Amino acid sequence: MDLTETLKDRHLLVDGVLLRAYRDTVTLPDGETSVREWIEHPGASAVVPLFEDGTTILLRQYRYAPGREFIEVPAGKIDKPGEDPADVAVRELEEEAGYTAQTLTPLGPTYPCIGYSNEVIHLFLAEDLSEASAELEHDEFVEPFRLPFAEAVAMARRGEVLDTKSAIALLRAGAEVEARSA
Repeated sequence: MDLTETLKDRHLLVDGVLLRAYRDTVTLPDGETSVREWIEHPGASAVVPLFEDGTTILLRQYRYAPGREFIEVPAGKIDKPGEDPADVAVRELEEEAGYTAQTLTPLGPTYPCIGYSNEVIHLFLAEDLSEASAELEHDEFVEPFRLPFAEAVAMARRGEVLDTKSAIALLRAGAEVEARSA
């Protein structure tokens, strides 16, 4: 059975700085029509730093839309079309955590908002880390903190990391590290 929905008509609702919102009319697999409202996002990368001593860095950051602080991994959006997600991960690791990585292992993509957005976040594990200078954007405020990697993964398993990209990144990084030792 083909489940594809086909675009009939598109209306731009919002043309913002970060994203665009659309209202599409689509033809459903059974021939009927329906409306889909969705957000176009440029994509992003998220990175889990893993130090030789078995620690990692997470960030505490206030997020405006939900109105609260979250624990997150370093992450950021793709700034220009065609930008390599690995380059974005390297940039964000340095900007937010103050480290560079010699080894970057892809952990795969995740789609955090499939019901209303095309956003894709590319996940990475960063190793062979060297200290660099953190340079946050002018409107970005984060508090980095270091903790044992195993504890960060356990926090994700216990549901204490509520940010989806960060929880998935930590769980996949944990699985990657575990698979290496098996």
